[in-house]
Amino acid sequence: MIKHRSIVAAAVAAVLLGAGAASAQEVAADPAAAAATDRAPLEAYGALPAYDYIDLSPSGDRMAYITVVGDDRSLIINDLSDMSLIGGVRAGDIKVRGLGWVGEDYVYIYSTATQVGASIGLRRSELADAQIYSIPTRRVSMALNNTPGVMGKIMSGPIIRTVDGQPTMFVSGAGYSGLGLYRINLDTGVGREVIAPDRRGSTPLLDAAGAPVVRIQYDGEEWALQAMRGGFWRTVWRTDARIDTPGLAGFGQTTDSVILYGTIDGRPEGYYAVELATGTISDLPFEGKPTNLMHHPETGLLIGARTLADDDSERWQFLDPVAERTWRTIQSTFRGKQIRLTAWSNDMRQIVVHTQGPGDSGTYQLVDLDRRTAEIIGEEYPSITGARVGEVRAVSYPAADGMVIPGYMTLPPGVTEPRNLPLVVLPHGGPASRDYMGFDWWAQALASRGYVVLQPNFRGSDGLGTAHLEAGYGQWGRKMQTDLSDGVRYLASEGIIDPARVCIVGASYGGYAAMAGPTLDPGVYRCAVSVAGVSDLRRMVLWEAEQGGRRDSPVVRYWNRFMGADRLGDSDLNPISPAWQAARADAPILLLHGRDDTVVPFEQSQIFADALRRAGKPYELIELSGEDHWLSRPETRHRMLAEMVRFLETHNPPQ
Repeated sequence: MIKHRSIVAAAVAAVLLGAGAASAQEVAADPAAAAATDRAPLEAYGALPAYDYIDLSPSGDRMAYITVVGDDRSLIINDLSDMSLIGGVRAGDIKVRGLGWVGEDYVYIYSTATQVGASIGLRRSELADAQIYSIPTRRVSMALNNTPGVMGKIMSGPIIRTVDGQPTMFVSGAGYSGLGLYRINLDTGVGREVIAPDRRGSTPLLDAAGAPVVRIQYDGEEWALQAMRGGFWRTVWRTDARIDTPGLAGFGQTTDSVILYGTIDGRPEGYYAVELATGTISDLPFEGKPTNLMHHPETGLLIGARTLADDDSERWQFLDPVAERTWRTIQSTFRGKQIRLTAWSNDMRQIVVHTQGPGDSGTYQLVDLDRRTAEIIGEEYPSITGARVGEVRAVSYPAADGMVIPGYMTLPPGVTEPRNLPLVVLPHGGPASRDYMGFDWWAQALASRGYVVLQPNFRGSDGLGTAHLEAGYGQWGRKMQTDLSDGVRYLASEGIIDPARVCIVGASYGGYAAMAGPTLDPGVYRCAVSVAGVSDLRRMVLWEAEQGGRRDSPVVRYWNRFMGADRLGDSDLNPISPAWQAARADAPILLLHGRDDTVVPFEQSQIFADALRRAGKPYELIELSGEDHWLSRPETRHRMLAEMVRFLETHNPPQ
């Protein structure tokens, strides 16, 4: 049985009016949903999710989450027995990246801001904080606050363990001697050193009692996995990692093994177990290739994995029989939906589930297995529901060389038989990333304006096998680019789109691809929109070398391999750099870029704009003041969407 109830409206109002909150500033609540219209306003798509980062306390008796009112984010804490408000605080306009419980009485908010760490020689970058809210005192402390010799910023997400029966927070902190581990006083934020700073150190993996078990050592050449033995760190496995470094993904089924992700010992990219006693590598005990792992909320041990089928349906497999039964119950409850498990109590009897599907832009549900109920917590995009959600279909097509390119096509809401429609190609960033089936706020915003949206997982995309990833090496501006226009030709051949009404839009690598469309693959697009794109590849890699302080850093090696350069400053990158090919541009180009971008500097858009101006080509450059690489702020998301749609409707009107 699924019961629907609204639990947030009263809680938000109480917090914002000062009832039990750390701030008593009064603001007006947002309307629950936009007025009914034929289509949702663009602001609905650019808004931050109305509900986010939902987490349950270890007992499952309490729930914390972030909700948005206006442009401010607020922490709300409810007692699940009666949904009463037991705490909350206005988080303001900070960029929230996570949330979690420390026992039953403390909740932390993990956030970042674009800053300069001058005290320890850090360049402008995204630096992180952990704010700790105390339910009993209703006060907030800052992790590493007033900790001698340590910058008041955390270098990794908080680690929560139970030490001597007490819930405990550990964080990594940076000082002049390197990276150390600190235990945090939850009421004051002051850190006490647990592991001394080390310039080659990393955040260790802790067991359930807070004892360090393994750590990583990396010098830019060799990557070593070290285990704590007799009070000393001993190397149990090492590999050459001049470019590709493995990732530590948690414990295995016991604390005697850990999980690594990468191309381990020449195996295909994936998850593998390493026995700490012997260094032996083995496959995980799941059918198929895991794409995500699940660890027990209390022990931290591996209990399950998610795999993706060929049709992109998700399948969870569990080693724990209790978890397996829980998953089957959830599957039957939300049949026909895409399901993601987002939070659970220690006994796994209370679970927060996120669903998506036809007419569902994203809904959080609270499942209580003891009461056999599933209740709606809230919708991520409350004014984009029902008929306002465009249908998403999986597609695949052959590239010019025969390689199969999978992807997704989002249709305008209400369209079931698309014929001769305008198209926007929306390549993802990375490029070693990928798009997934499901609601995408950017694609849905474009579809709501009458465009078909194609999101190709071009060669070089990750998560589709090693061969698919490596097929992109050296193919920036070449086959990675024509994989996109091959998708245009495929949809045109099917009669779905009008090949004379096509534009390309993207961010980060997708922004590069948008710039490269009119300059390197002419005759395909009527216009292009780049957000935070790279225009001068050689200059970009030189900037990365400067940021890392090394001309031969792993980052430089990675980009040289992917872009197809032999060395730092290789002029062979100029022919595939849009800024160097501006005179070839055959369509108007809109450039948007955040001034606070620490991943792709603003100058990359400025360089291209200057080159287009000199070449006499039509362009617009819009600076997004105070914005980072990820469009983290709602006001700049709104502006980006508005400027993009204005530009598209001018140069490629949907009607």
